[in-house]
Amino acid sequence: MSATGATGLRVVPAHEASWEDLQTVFGARGQARRCQCQRYKLSPNESFASFSVEERAHRLRRQTDSGNPGADRTSGLVAYADGEPVGWCAVEPRAACTGLVRSGQVPWAGRSEDRSDPTVWAVTCLFTRAGFRKRGVSRALVDACVEHARRGGARALEAYPMSTTDAVVEELHVGLERVFAAAGFTVVSRPTTRRCVMRVMFSAAQDEARARPGAVPPSAG
Repeated sequence: MSATGATGLRVVPAHEASWEDLQTVFGARGQARRCQCQRYKLSPNESFASFSVEERAHRLRRQTDSGNPGADRTSGLVAYADGEPVGWCAVEPRAACTGLVRSGQVPWAGRSEDRSDPTVWAVTCLFTRAGFRKRGVSRALVDACVEHARRGGARALEAYPMSTTDAVVEELHVGLERVFAAAGFTVVSRPTTRRCVMRVMFSAAQDEARARPGAVPPSAG
């Protein structure tokens, strides 16, 4: 899959991007560099203090299979502007986000459903590189996520964005409600005053979705 929007931004599955490009998006310092998109991938007895940034990066590289265009699975998308890597989005089946599945109030408050359902996908991180924000990168990534999940056979795609901009930068990695709303997501619940759960539903014809050329399955973790 490769998508180019009206803004001229190009979005590709992370396995089609080089590892160097993905690390360029995250930068040399800051929360994205420290996290390496592992917040929702921790095992039950793990904490960020228990393993290094290098180990987190190693895990992300394995999850995305970055730099391996022939890979048959990945865990996110990378956005480019005029060939420059500018954005990242984590999108895969919700069950692969083990920390998310174990979490409490967000996203599960007021909802009762099978947390291990492999047909529900999740957007857990939406990040734009410093210097390229407010240029439509987030919107391009979210639009591409919808098609990516659909082509991967998802029944539904969820997101857990902030409903307010009154937040520290570290909180905004989940994206903003208005960006997802513009891409067709609707609110499922509001577990807190600052967060909501949003969802896009797809056709029940999963066999057709999986059969489409270019569908890229998710990372196995």
